Amino acid sequence: MTEAEWERVQGELRFGQVFTGTVVRVPRPGAIGIFVDIGLSVGGFVDVVLLPRRRNEDWPVEGTVTDFEVWWVHSGHQQIRLKPSDPQYLCEDFRDFVARCRPNWPSDIGKAVRGSGAINPIRERCSALAVL
Repeated sequence: MTEAEWERVQGELRFGQVFTGTVVRVPRPGAIGIFVDIGLSVGGFVDVVLLPRRRNEDWPVEGTVTDFEVWWVHSGHQQIRLKPSDPQYLCEDFRDFVARCRPNWPSDIGKAVRGSGAINPIRERCSALAVL
């Protein structure tokens, strides 16, 4: 994808925007996360910290079709970072996680992704090791 196309896609995205997606790859359950096709020319990814932690068997499997929300964008990888909308696929302590690592999430919902200044809103506040 060209940089101009990526800029256009980012300009159309809103935090919390819902996409129905298909899980296309689960490389190592419990280790890195899942890849999701949301019907755009850029891929989606759900980070391990947003998926169930108690049992890897609770992760969505390849072929699962469910809703995902835009969580942030990874400009360097031209990737849309997602969070599961369905609580069965979301980490058990999501509310606590948001309170610790992304307290502005409720007010971010609906805001434009591009120009938000939040390329990775988690990195500044929480490391993946701190929440696992």
